[in-house]
Amino acid sequence: MDLSPPVMRLSSTGTIIHGVAVGEVLGVSTLNGARLIAGKSGLDRIVQRLNVMEVPDILSWVKPHELLLTTGYPLRNTPQSLDRLVADLDERGLAALGIKLGRYLDELPDEMVEQADRLGFPLILLPNDVGFDDILNQVLTDILNRQAAVLARAEEAHRALVQIVLAGGGMREVTAEVAGLLDAAVAFLDASGAPVAAAGAAEQVAMLREAQMLSGPPHYAVVPVVAGGHHHGRIAAFSESGNLRESDIGILERAATVAALVVTKQEAVTAVESKYRADFLRDVLTGRGGSRIAERARAFGWDLERPVSVLVAEIDPDVEERGAQDRLLAAWQSSVRRHDPRGAVAGFSHEVVAIVGVGVDTTRLARDAALTDCTFSTGMSRVAAGTELLPDAYGQALKAARVGRQLHGPGAVAHFDQLGVYRLLSLVNDTDELHAFVRETLGSLAGDDDAENADLRRTLQVLLETNLNVAETARRLHFHYNTLRYRIGKLERMLGNFTEDAHLRLNLTLALHVLRMRGI
Repeated sequence: MDLSPPVMRLSSTGTIIHGVAVGEVLGVSTLNGARLIAGKSGLDRIVQRLNVMEVPDILSWVKPHELLLTTGYPLRNTPQSLDRLVADLDERGLAALGIKLGRYLDELPDEMVEQADRLGFPLILLPNDVGFDDILNQVLTDILNRQAAVLARAEEAHRALVQIVLAGGGMREVTAEVAGLLDAAVAFLDASGAPVAAAGAAEQVAMLREAQMLSGPPHYAVVPVVAGGHHHGRIAAFSESGNLRESDIGILERAATVAALVVTKQEAVTAVESKYRADFLRDVLTGRGGSRIAERARAFGWDLERPVSVLVAEIDPDVEERGAQDRLLAAWQSSVRRHDPRGAVAGFSHEVVAIVGVGVDTTRLARDAALTDCTFSTGMSRVAAGTELLPDAYGQALKAARVGRQLHGPGAVAHFDQLGVYRLLSLVNDTDELHAFVRETLGSLAGDDDAENADLRRTLQVLLETNLNVAETARRLHFHYNTLRYRIGKLERMLGNFTEDAHLRLNLTLALHVLRMRGI
């Protein structure tokens, strides 16, 4: 594959530098007798303007991409500085130096020629019978004509692309139009690098996708798509023959502007559709969905007529919610699409709700939706066999998410059926009453400020879990049997005769459960 660079350059700001390559300048009629004497590797340098050297301190007046013309008059008395002049001009980004010999300089020093070859800085021996004004006029006219042609082509392309958008076309139509204009493969890739739309020869498109936004090879050109200060992706072109020109980059930049319009329009449409979905789903889950729930759900691609489960994902309290809610919704939408294409998903103010079929592995679905920059707790409902049962299922999932976070901390995943007695405890809204119950039942064991109390509380918990089986409790806690008997006696002196009183054991169990619920 030929990787020789095309005749185009990008400035440091990414804008196109229009001009004529030094090699092409040598082809104009006024320079028919010109001869390149050094710097052949720099013939692709771009000429944007011309200047004439009339004073020794020319370095103060030169600009990048200039073709500098001289008779050598300012240097007639200091020919030894000519090799330094080449390095200074190259450092300032000049395109080339054209010199007339014979009048003020008979020849150029070997050091100057060698320096120009090392730097790839073209030195051109100009014909003596051609005036500088003729060179200036012809080269500047050529540059202006090329710039006008480039602008006209870009404007024509811009009108065609805007017309596509006005006619309701999308990214697929935009990339197809640009591919036709450039005779190249063109693709739009979103902010993550995934191809959204592509056009051109299939094998070229495949190579473009594999390249994943190439900045090096000249066969590729890539322009970012930015709207409202947000990076929405990139539009890229690939030419297997390497025939991309500077005007093609201009068209690609126009295409990026139009692509930004398409993305912005699509985002606005998506936002409206998302609001309609969320409003409808909220009505369904609060029992205000009406009589045509299943039919309206099908319009969104949802199937609510089958047995389903409701899932609620809530961002954990310590997470900064600004922007996190949008990322959470996007993650759940992607996960639901993979696991259940007919599933429903929508974002509310502080949570994301999904409704999926009973065959879906909901635990794996929630795990696939995990975010790297924030955590959320997930609750799952029982199976709802009809749309009229969805409000109850939503309440169950919401309860499971909140109780699960209390029990297990941020990032918990809990099913309503697994909550057990915690379901009942979560119904008690008066936390002061719960605190009072714990203090009355556990006494000094209710405090967390004493290591001995915490140790005794652990002993009590295991005793109750083993139904007062002393041998099993000693084994689990790695205590000697007599040590455990001593601890039981101490607990009974503090709490009462719980080994004989089943009602007291129930109260103690509930008090320990309340303590385990985080935030209570």
